[in-house]
Amino acid sequence: MKKKILSGNRATGKIHIGNLFGVLTNWAKLQSEYECFYEIADLHVLTTNYNHNEYMRSNIKEMATDWIACGLSPEKSTIFIQSLVPEHAELHLFFSMLVPLGWLERNPTLKEQVRDLNLQDKVNYGLLGYPVLQAADILAYKADAVPVGEDQLAHLEITREIARRFNSVYKSIFPEPKALLTDSPKVPGLDGRKMSKSLDNAIFVDELPEITKEKVKKAFTDPLKIHKNDKGHPDGCVVFAYYKLCANSNLSGCLPVNAGKVEEVRKLCTQGKIGCVNCKEELADLLNKLLVPYREVYSKVNQENIDEILEEGSRKARKVAKETLGEVKEVMNLW
Repeated sequence: MKKKILSGNRATGKIHIGNLFGVLTNWAKLQSEYECFYEIADLHVLTTNYNHNEYMRSNIKEMATDWIACGLSPEKSTIFIQSLVPEHAELHLFFSMLVPLGWLERNPTLKEQVRDLNLQDKVNYGLLGYPVLQAADILAYKADAVPVGEDQLAHLEITREIARRFNSVYKSIFPEPKALLTDSPKVPGLDGRKMSKSLDNAIFVDELPEITKEKVKKAFTDPLKIHKNDKGHPDGCVVFAYYKLCANSNLSGCLPVNAGKVEEVRKLCTQGKIGCVNCKEELADLLNKLLVPYREVYSKVNQENIDEILEEGSRKARKVAKETLGEVKEVMNLW
């Protein structure tokens, strides 16, 4: 039997190139090696946007469409909606009894969210307990591994701690999921911060090519390179980061630029032989070429099938989660 993995994204709608190259390309590859459960996490959205959920259902469908366009297959993976599997919420409740408050207050991901979203003095119970719900997401399927970047290791360790504590207090029924480290790059947003919809600094996979061009024109570049002939510092430039993204051979089988081109751009920039305007124009064309296959598939996805795919995936996921919850209740002496 294949080992299991669980991963997912918050249900915030269409995806950006950070999602595509940081996560989805890897997910698509993993489908041939693992039994994959991919979750559209609508409950997690409520931890920060409980009062702005008017687009939740359309966001879920947009995300599912993008996932399929980017290579996820309902035949190979279980694609489901978190809230359609209520066992997640019940398992989260049971786990919450085992978790010391200090584990959650020290969570570096929480501190990052509070900083980036200006949530000082606005941390609710749901947001504080986010890692416990995430642990329920993972352990409901007894996932052997979770594909993560190095910046998410601390978060996954809370899940491992919860599994260890439950196994010690009651009975050993949960694996301690391992980190399946990805070599995907960290994709910066147009302003140099982490690419995020909430920060309004993203390039979306399905947007029109002319919109991509306009966004690239506004991208953050080397502040010390004011004139074309000024010597630049490409390693601190968002535009150069996107050049490297285009040349990463692990991202796609059909790339419009190679590593040699990246080194040429680096050399010209550091020598003051290329200006930021020209660099951005060329980059916008490269990105649009790179995104052509995904955009073509996106336009052909049958929207009428999306509901059926999500409902069927959620039924499959719930069957597995229900079995796990039954084991949990038995060892906890609950009815």
